[in-house]
Amino acid sequence: MSELRTERLILREWRASDLAPWAAMNADPEVRAHFPEVLTREQSEVRAAAFQADLERRGWGWWAVEVRATGEFIGFTGLDPVDDDLPFTGVEAGWRLTRSAWGHGYATEAGRAALAVGFETLRLPEILAVTTATNLRSQAVMRRLGMTRDPADDFDDPDLADGPLRPCVVYRISAAVHRSLARERAGERE
Repeated sequence: MSELRTERLILREWRASDLAPWAAMNADPEVRAHFPEVLTREQSEVRAAAFQADLERRGWGWWAVEVRATGEFIGFTGLDPVDDDLPFTGVEAGWRLTRSAWGHGYATEAGRAALAVGFETLRLPEILAVTTATNLRSQAVMRRLGMTRDPADDFDDPDLADGPLRPCVVYRISAAVHRSLARERAGERE
């Protein structure tokens, strides 16, 4: 699974050429608005190297995302096991895109590809997504992917002090719901 293709995107392994736009994206306060801080170039490089190592080791993880038509790096998407310090277990889907890529449906398209890997290749029974309670854009993507939220799953991030970023929400989708939605989308294309 070194590369996945959607209609408009390529989800792929990380390249050295991704590092500058990745670092710029992580230094953007608007992109990082739902995280405690922006990242330095060095922090960004460490994370990209870790993402690539996971892809090489497992065959799945956080893929770099590029636009097929232009080859432009626009962020990342993928799947990763939930951190050990959270009050639940499982595999999480996620995405983060540069601001110029917002509003084009790329996060939803990339998220669908990640969910397909999780359900069709990894045979996961469920995939979840986590974000801050204030990150309405990401929650909208989760709903477009068919994920649902149960407020009973909401939690406070144990790594953060009290403040607007600490309350988090959890969205989930089962393999059965994913299959049903995929069949509906296939029917719409016919």
